[in-house]
Amino acid sequence: MAMIKDLAAVNAELQEQKERADNTDFKMVTFSLAGKDYGVDIMNVKEIAKADKFTYVPNAASFVRGVYNLRGDIIPIIDLRTFFHMPVDRKVDGQENMLILRIEDRVYGTIVDKIDKVVAINSATIQPPHPIFGDINIKFISGVVEKEGELYIILDVIRIFNHTEDDKQKPRVPAPERSGEAYFVPPVSTEPSPPPQTATKDSTFSFIRDGLGALKHFTSSPLNERWLQKRFNEWVSTHSEADAQLKNSGDADEFLTSFYSPNSGEFWSEDYAAAIKAMLPDMPSNSIQVWDLGCGKGYETFSFACILKLRYPDAHLKIWANDNDILSISNAPNMVFDLDDVPEYARAFMTRGKNGYSFNQVIKDAITFEYHDVLNGNVIPDMDIILVRDLLSFFSVQDQDKIIAEFEEKLKKRGVVVLGKNEELPPDGWQSIGRDPVSAFMRD
Repeated sequence: MAMIKDLAAVNAELQEQKERADNTDFKMVTFSLAGKDYGVDIMNVKEIAKADKFTYVPNAASFVRGVYNLRGDIIPIIDLRTFFHMPVDRKVDGQENMLILRIEDRVYGTIVDKIDKVVAINSATIQPPHPIFGDINIKFISGVVEKEGELYIILDVIRIFNHTEDDKQKPRVPAPERSGEAYFVPPVSTEPSPPPQTATKDSTFSFIRDGLGALKHFTSSPLNERWLQKRFNEWVSTHSEADAQLKNSGDADEFLTSFYSPNSGEFWSEDYAAAIKAMLPDMPSNSIQVWDLGCGKGYETFSFACILKLRYPDAHLKIWANDNDILSISNAPNMVFDLDDVPEYARAFMTRGKNGYSFNQVIKDAITFEYHDVLNGNVIPDMDIILVRDLLSFFSVQDQDKIIAEFEEKLKKRGVVVLGKNEELPPDGWQSIGRDPVSAFMRD
């Protein structure tokens, strides 16, 4: 009798599983990589295509095949096989199979071995990932599922392409003019900022903090809380209670205007360059390694390279300049300028060409521009200086902690981190060496 009951329970469970499988609420486009079957949510697939001509991107990561003109839109092309360190079997006719993916407002081309079909499944049948199911890092797998005898590994394309890159991308808006402001003033007090005074003020502060996260992906954390509290007090002093809350992106932009460091997205001014140069300590070695995260179009990197050459004229300089904007990275090494647009401190490093002025070979050889996301693996040597202005505040708290931990691992003893002017590292293990508007910290 017990055996009959057990069989009945098993049959009931099998019937329930079949009914769940028949109720399809998730569709995926399936494809193969190195002989294994994968899938991606059809909602992220814009189209499929074949192509054989990609425009090479200098100094891009190895998995970036280049950029491609998709009916007038220039999109980056990522070879998933190279990205996952799989063998690459190039097509005889040169035609590569591509999935064109849309991750929110970004479009990417991804090269795969073979595109198969659309498979409909019940999302309840998707199982958690396990390392045994694939040759790729488990963090890039959202789940595994069996359908008609085939096992599919479902890729987490949002994590792969890290479409939270908008919150990690350094804002490219010019900072307000700071004419007449003294740069060499004592560092700000390390006393805690005063809390809001009333319950209503507490609520407004929470709304603003949450609004900045929702509208601009700005994350309130110990990294920026001193500035946030000060800015909040200024804000509520000039806005009524009804107007103080952030209603749209424009309000959030206005709130954040005083957050950004000077000269974002442009050459650094003479005053800011002088402040940076004065902050830089003596280096124990003539070989100086620098990591510039969120370098954008390269203005920041070229400015910093010139300052470093002026501060350490006999040093061998190497700058690893990273950004996840592939078009900016690809154009940065070849920028040409009018000499009048170049600050005085940088002109000694310029050379004249047919179309204008560019940086000389000494500066160019010192810089490697690379397409890269800081949350992915960073295969770089130990660093003397890390430049990361206004970037960390647009990561989640967990990612901020992860990146700062990597700084501690990558930075040499007595190495320097330069943050945005309104960001600061925790006092435990870090010594402040910067003066407004430069926020810089040295490892104890």
